[in-house]
Amino acid sequence: MTHALTIPEAAILAAVAALAGAINSVAGGGTIVSFPVAVALGLPPITANATNAVALTPGSIASAFAYRRELGKDRAILGLFLPPAVLGGVAGAVLLLLTPQKIFDAIVPLLVLFATLLLLVQNLRKAPPPSEDTAWRVPQSRFTATLLQLSIGLYGGYFGGGMGIMMLALYSRMGGSDIHRMNGIKSLVGAAINGVASIAFVVAGAVDWHAGVVMAAGAVLGGFVGAAGARRVKPAIVRWLVVAIGFALAVVLGYRRWHAVLT
Repeated sequence: MTHALTIPEAAILAAVAALAGAINSVAGGGTIVSFPVAVALGLPPITANATNAVALTPGSIASAFAYRRELGKDRAILGLFLPPAVLGGVAGAVLLLLTPQKIFDAIVPLLVLFATLLLLVQNLRKAPPPSEDTAWRVPQSRFTATLLQLSIGLYGGYFGGGMGIMMLALYSRMGGSDIHRMNGIKSLVGAAINGVASIAFVVAGAVDWHAGVVMAAGAVLGGFVGAAGARRVKPAIVRWLVVAIGFALAVVLGYRRWHAVLT
């Protein structure tokens, strides 16, 4: 399944994917930007979503690699969150592939709006100051942590917009205090969710490879550069920018999808 891209369209997709990869590594919410642009350039929503998941996976891996120092401290945390995340990612991907195109097309603006609202709520919360000296121990409420991560994995496999924000919120409630260590876990777990979902999308033939290759190249560059520069950028600044973009895109997508129905 492929969509012919002009050179300007390919350049736009690469740039947007790079921006999404950087946003994911710094604050989360990159899908809010990259997915609507792929739809606007002519990809069917389910194809755009599947292609976006495949393309952003290498970017998440690049971001996780940049956080390898932090990840080395939290192997026990990874052991708790990774298995339910993978299981949820598979279930979400299967659910997406079973969703009729017309239904998914109709709810796309709502998904973008929901993801943007998640980021808005996260921005309004007062985050605790980071502390690299605080040990991040496995939460006592293992069942709750596993269930919540499973739910996030399910959502991530189905759509993914705002998934990173959900994970940061979960990790902060489960004992995480250092944003860089939480970002490292988020990047690796997010890559796992997108990775297993991508396998399902590839097997089902739901990926546009012309767009996917272009976006993957941009996402890798953006993910690595964004993670490397994350310590110099305030995540809140990036998040507020993404909120503004997300609301604008939700309005545009909603108008395009529902205008004919409402008039």
